Amino acid sequence: MTAVVAVIFVLGVPAGIMAGVMMWNSNQTALDVRAQTVARAVDRRLADDNFVPQSIVAAWSRPVDGQGGPTYTVVTLPGRYKIVSGEPRGGPTLDTYYTSSQGVRVEMQISAVKAVRDVVIVEAFVLLGVLASLGLAWYLANVMARRLSAPLIYLAAHAEQIGSGQVRAQVRPSGIEEIDLVQEELVRTGEKMARRLAAERQRSADASHQLRTPLTALSMRLEEIQMISAEEEVRDEAEAGLAQVERLTSVVNELLDSSRRVASNTEVVQLLEVFNTEREEWEPRFVAQGRNLVFVDEAAQLALAEEGKLSQILAILIENSLNYGAGTTTVKTRKASSSRAVLVDVSDEGEGISDADASEIFDMGFSGHGSSGIGLALAKDLAQSMGARLELSGRRPPVFTLSLSAIPTNFDPNLVMPVAPIVSVSRRTRKF
Repeated sequence: MTAVVAVIFVLGVPAGIMAGVMMWNSNQTALDVRAQTVARAVDRRLADDNFVPQSIVAAWSRPVDGQGGPTYTVVTLPGRYKIVSGEPRGGPTLDTYYTSSQGVRVEMQISAVKAVRDVVIVEAFVLLGVLASLGLAWYLANVMARRLSAPLIYLAAHAEQIGSGQVRAQVRPSGIEEIDLVQEELVRTGEKMARRLAAERQRSADASHQLRTPLTALSMRLEEIQMISAEEEVRDEAEAGLAQVERLTSVVNELLDSSRRVASNTEVVQLLEVFNTEREEWEPRFVAQGRNLVFVDEAAQLALAEEGKLSQILAILIENSLNYGAGTTTVKTRKASSSRAVLVDVSDEGEGISDADASEIFDMGFSGHGSSGIGLALAKDLAQSMGARLELSGRRPPVFTLSLSAIPTNFDPNLVMPVAPIVSVSRRTRKF
């Protein structure tokens, strides 16, 4: 579109002006020819009988095609008299004069309405051509834009699929060389990620087998020593060794479970963004009941979680506070005593939870208010499925605390993978 508009301004506008000037000059030239014709006719008449009547001048002044309009003509004979035909024209006019070789001077004047009309018609055709060019350019621009944008949308979808873990996603080639090159690179990247994930899972399985088997054997040996030894010191040392083996086994299981969680759908989550989403959904309901909903991000840390499950857990806790709590409901993040965790507290100013109900609050089907008793049990299961922990940390007022794995500051994605500089590559220097 920019190219077409530039061409119109560079070529179309001058062409339109030139066409109008040429049409005006064409009418002027036709009038000049008529004046020359009358002068030559008068010369011949003077040569034949030395007399020129007014009727003859009027007849010769008429246009041959009959479309030139009435003419005001003044013929001046050398040393004699003037012959006038017609009336002077009003408004815009075309004027000309011509003097023959025998001294006969002819002055002619006609209305310029026809010339103006011809110029308007020509400019209208030029304008129609410009509009047609713009329309065609707009159509072609839309076609080309769709042809380029659709493959880019599919390419973005492919990249999003790879980012979400679907590393073997496929998109049909677009037929555009540059886009297809990026597409092929994404496919190769997905295959590399698939191989790395497979290798990681295999290493996890091998580690599980290689670590658990000797630990089990060591545990059995220590239990055997503890059973057959008669010395009290030996039995005490065997029991201490068993405790260390159980602790090591627990650490190995936690590491393997953490590896499986990271390899699944967990990702780095900005808690403030999740809070903003929940505020938009729940704040109108709290306002309708005359209550306040407050979100505070004191920790200002990134967390490792699944955003969908985290949002669902918060929604369950906020809904319970809305239905069964009172006063202001506060959702607040805070740093844990360990830098490896970030805590999310959901509390209100209600009566709280009785001691008898506190131990069963997360049991499936249990409810102190006649509800289905599914919400809190589901929230706890969701928290466990993404490696988090949900517990009742306060009873009066009620406080539910969700413990999430925190991302250390030195592992911030903006620091680990900083924004790359802009690279500009011209077509001439591009290499494949």
